Amino acid sequence: MAALLIGYARCSTDRQDLTAQHDGLRALGVSPARIYGDHGLTGTNRDRHGLREALAACPEGDTLVVTKLDRLARSLPDARAIAYELTARQVRLSLGGSVYDPNDALGPLLFNALAMVAEFESDLIRLRTREGMKVAKANGRLRGKQPKLNPRQEAHLVSLLETGDHSTAELADPFGVARSTVYCAERRPEQPPGHESLEPVPRAHPCGTATVQSLDIHARRSPFGYRDCRLVVGLSAAPPASLTSESSCAGFSR
Repeated sequence: MAALLIGYARCSTDRQDLTAQHDGLRALGVSPARIYGDHGLTGTNRDRHGLREALAACPEGDTLVVTKLDRLARSLPDARAIAYELTARQVRLSLGGSVYDPNDALGPLLFNALAMVAEFESDLIRLRTREGMKVAKANGRLRGKQPKLNPRQEAHLVSLLETGDHSTAELADPFGVARSTVYCAERRPEQPPGHESLEPVPRAHPCGTATVQSLDIHARRSPFGYRDCRLVVGLSAAPPASLTSESSCAGFSR
């Protein structure tokens, strides 16, 4: 039986396309029916369904073909482990048309160098991504997941729901949201408690007068309203002028 060429392609994100890699594999002689791939998986992750299928489809004497080594792995240990596994099974590895020969002294050297470059590129991408996220967060552009509905849309949805003429499912579809979003909008208070300071209020005090400097309400928001509310009161009290060194009262001592 003639040796077969088994192709493998991979891209890291869902927005990328495997068309160029498929064209490259076909140009290297791989049949389209024997091309396996992973879409949206990073090369640093060894646990890939398409990679497992490609390795399992390579019996002794066949050749696993990739357009570049970084499509196979972006980690030096993973790349070496895959190469050793293929060599033990007597399966050849073709990198863009160049067959890896572990018995040649230059082969492992070039293979390890290419694997190190692929891993270095992955580290650079990760570092740049973290730096960009840090800058975006500092500038207020990285705010996490945004609400499905703006306040005006949410108010309109709640008003329609309160009429009783529409069910939750009937309102979820035209607004393009799930029913859970409708439930959350229904349970959310119209005017959520915020951080509010009141005017200073004088209060009687055993040793004179106490003034409420601030009265703040803190609340943590949850999907079903607000909970864990805390009332923080700031007091300012001064002992009366008649307080002498021999007298004291609750809360004050000289």
